Amino acid sequence: MRDIDFRTNQARGLALLAALACSACTVQEVVTAEKTQLEVASLNVAEHLLLDVGIVNFDPGMPKNNDPDKSGVYEEIREAESRYLPYHLKTTLQSTGYWGAVRVVPSNEVYSDVLVSGEIEQSDGEYVTLTLKAEDATGREWFEKTYAAQTGARSYAETRDRTEDPYQKVFNDFANDLRAHAAAMDPRDLARVRETSELQFFADMAPLAFGEHLSVDDDGMVELVRLPAENDPMVMQLRQIRERDRLVVDMLNEHYANFYYGIALPYEGWRKKARENSIAIRQTKRAATMRALLGVAVVAGSMSIDTRSNNRYRGNAKRAAQVVGIDRGIRTIIDAWQLRQSSNIYRAEIGELSESFIAEAAPLTVQVEGETRRLTGTAEAQFESWRKLLKEIYQLETGFSQEVDVGVPSRAAQNTS
Repeated sequence: MRDIDFRTNQARGLALLAALACSACTVQEVVTAEKTQLEVASLNVAEHLLLDVGIVNFDPGMPKNNDPDKSGVYEEIREAESRYLPYHLKTTLQSTGYWGAVRVVPSNEVYSDVLVSGEIEQSDGEYVTLTLKAEDATGREWFEKTYAAQTGARSYAETRDRTEDPYQKVFNDFANDLRAHAAAMDPRDLARVRETSELQFFADMAPLAFGEHLSVDDDGMVELVRLPAENDPMVMQLRQIRERDRLVVDMLNEHYANFYYGIALPYEGWRKKARENSIAIRQTKRAATMRALLGVAVVAGSMSIDTRSNNRYRGNAKRAAQVVGIDRGIRTIIDAWQLRQSSNIYRAEIGELSESFIAEAAPLTVQVEGETRRLTGTAEAQFESWRKLLKEIYQLETGFSQEVDVGVPSRAAQNTS
């Protein structure tokens, strides 16, 4: 009687484990991702209230001592995303009608009314997490916030609106927050931000003439001491030079645009595949864990069968059942190991996609003619050369040379692979 009860309880336990294993083999997948409605101006905003926005290339956010086989984070992908995502944020902000010129800038030394920087915390096609910071020309930080979103199966559908990125919720959330912050500011403060960024440019070009118009404290906060006279000839001339500078930055934005549109298809393909693989890996791990647990239970249960019996035929039947049970249990454990191995195959596939992706997304070489010279190389290198050339142009036009540093921004590290 006790043998019957034991076998009954054992069968029930194995049935429960089998049911758990089956339920763990599937992962609930988000079909339609959550969305945020982008706030768009219904009427034209007065020009004096429109601030220019500069967006610096994002920090790729590579983990220290990164092992891509374990983390799923690939350097070549993150480097490409650090240029791609800022440009899409630019297109999002532009579409709202709440801002002046929105540009991707090659350095945080570009004098813009509002400067946006960011770091990629996570980006694997399914989940995205960005930490974004906004500050104005006076050095005042508007806010720093972490934005996150999960994509859905329809985020990569062929029929979706192609102007919306699969990560669009993050961009819309930030754009709405940026707009809300500016809307809460006093119009006089907005005007002061614009005046400060202009004088920062003037002081960089002509520090002896305009350096004392601004003061900077130990915390980096910039205070406007006084404004120059509107009829000052140097003001008119420097405004013309600043327009040239903006024109060159706009031309460099074409460089980012070429990069953005050039990698759009392979990058979407990688994200879509990476998302599918992430879900498959989770399914594999859950299935492997439960199958291994089930296999151990089957082996343990089979080993516990008492094969001793006074009845010869009954004893043979028990021994045969034990052999079958152990064999099934071992096979289940082997299946679990094979499923874990398939996880590595998925990751290898992502790695191959990463290599092909960076080959297709390599930055383009462009030429920008300034005066009689050409600026070549990456956008960052071109901007370095342009700032030096701009100083020379100013000196030639004014006939006035000053022994001061040009204030060239540090060159961003380039991926030479």
